[in-house]
Amino acid sequence: MHKLMHKLFIAAATAFLLLAEGALAGSTAAPPNAYLYIGWPTDGQVLPAGRPFKVWFGLRNMGVAPKDVSFPNTGHHHLLIDTDLPSPDQEIPSDRNHLHFGAGETETTLELPPGRHTLQLLMGDDKHIPHNPPVYSRKITITVR
Repeated sequence: MHKLMHKLFIAAATAFLLLAEGALAGSTAAPPNAYLYIGWPTDGQVLPAGRPFKVWFGLRNMGVAPKDVSFPNTGHHHLLIDTDLPSPDQEIPSDRNHLHFGAGETETTLELPPGRHTLQLLMGDDKHIPHNPPVYSRKITITVR
């Protein structure tokens, strides 16, 4: 009986791992040397309240393509405002904290209320799902006053 339980456990564990790998297998590959960054504003920047400011996106070793366009080593930008990175195996939300740039934009203009804010970029594939491995910038903090 003990050997049968052991074999069942091994079979169940193997099935679980195969299913988990299958879930990740659908994600779009990213080049291992892809580098995403926010070119402006800089970390610690103080910006005037009531005035829009530009945010520009930097990307190396990977290309930008609009949503619904699938080319190897490409994706499009998502700007995360005052939030953490979403789950890497699900579609990136679209709301006031997760801005999508599905036309392939590489900059935007923002106006944020006074206070401290965080900004971070995350690349998404043609279906708004993070790449494998995820390509994201470091999180910066700005102050609007």
